[in-house]
Amino acid sequence: MTTYNVLTLFPDMFTSVCGSSIWARAISAGLISVNTTDIRDYATDKHRRADDYPLGGGAGMVMKPEPVDACFRDIMSRSEAPSINVYMSPGGKPLTHGLVTRLASYRTVNILCGHYEGVDARVLKRHIDLEISIGDYVLTGGELAAMVLIDAVIRHIDGVLGNDESASGESFVNGLLEYPQYTRPAVWDGEAVPEVLLSGHHANIAAYRRQESLRETARRRPDLLQKARLTKKDIEFITRRDSLNP
Repeated sequence: MTTYNVLTLFPDMFTSVCGSSIWARAISAGLISVNTTDIRDYATDKHRRADDYPLGGGAGMVMKPEPVDACFRDIMSRSEAPSINVYMSPGGKPLTHGLVTRLASYRTVNILCGHYEGVDARVLKRHIDLEISIGDYVLTGGELAAMVLIDAVIRHIDGVLGNDESASGESFVNGLLEYPQYTRPAVWDGEAVPEVLLSGHHANIAAYRRQESLRETARRRPDLLQKARLTKKDIEFITRRDSLNP
């Protein structure tokens, strides 16, 4: 089982997502465990205060080091190796497919969700192995970012998806965007699906999907082509003048 320990001021935010869809099935099957811990429970004053004014002045509040430190020490005492401590931060390492697959190799991922103006830098230095960002923007807190992280990572844990091949064909797995998908009916509102998909010829279908993946990537994210592993046939396809037209 892979365990995700979320250190947060708002544990109730995870109730719905843990009880829905793939998360719920994976938890029920014993493949993953998602535990939320309220950082306020580790505050020592009667008001359970977990924040204070920023030293040096400035707007907002900063999460105090003492309760965060105590929370981490407790969580880490029960963490199964290999484990990693993550902080969701707009200044962190961008969340990419490569980083997602790396995190999927850990048995325990401890995720700190910041709030207000952030977390005291001293406790981050003491406990955090990796800061991660889900984009160049700021959220109210790290909880939504933590949900994105967990959702992306658990898809790469054996057994979580109903069909383990599902993840292998998705966008970014091979450095390209995914090809367009179709389902029944074969003709809808006068528009038919590509005939090759009805042929039953697996090699031709695979070739068609590869070309469509190249086409979609060149049209939407041409920057990805610089890093993708392309065959000679791929390069010939994307360099033909008319090949990338729909």
